[in-house]
Amino acid sequence: QLQFVESGGGLVQPGGSLRLSCAASGFLLDSYTLGWFRQGPEKLPEGVSCIRAGDHSTWYRDSVKGRFTIYRDNPTRMMYLQMDKLKSDDTAVYYCHAQFDADEIWGQGTQVTVSS
Repeated sequence: QLQFVESGGGLVQPGGSLRLSCAASGFLLDSYTLGWFRQGPEKLPEGVSCIRAGDHSTWYRDSVKGRFTIYRDNPTRMMYLQMDKLKSDDTAVYYCHAQFDADEIWGQGTQVTVSS
């Protein structure tokens, strides 16, 4: 069974940091483009960041550039999202995602709440 399991969410004050992790089981990461999506309260889902297979080039949505860092560790089948200088607008359920051709694998989501 192919699974992607997030961890690391929680409650943090504005300006704080969190690191989200995603562990893959049942598949190897090497060929997959990996990414993070989020859905805030009463908001549409949106892509946050992705990291491609091969050259590991990255993309970030404008609102998180300079604050979030995505990285992957293929041998350990892990992906991470380091989130710094968090803002209340970052409050959302965060999902990890893997894609290779028609294959898509989603995590179950982890809640991130930024509040004082």
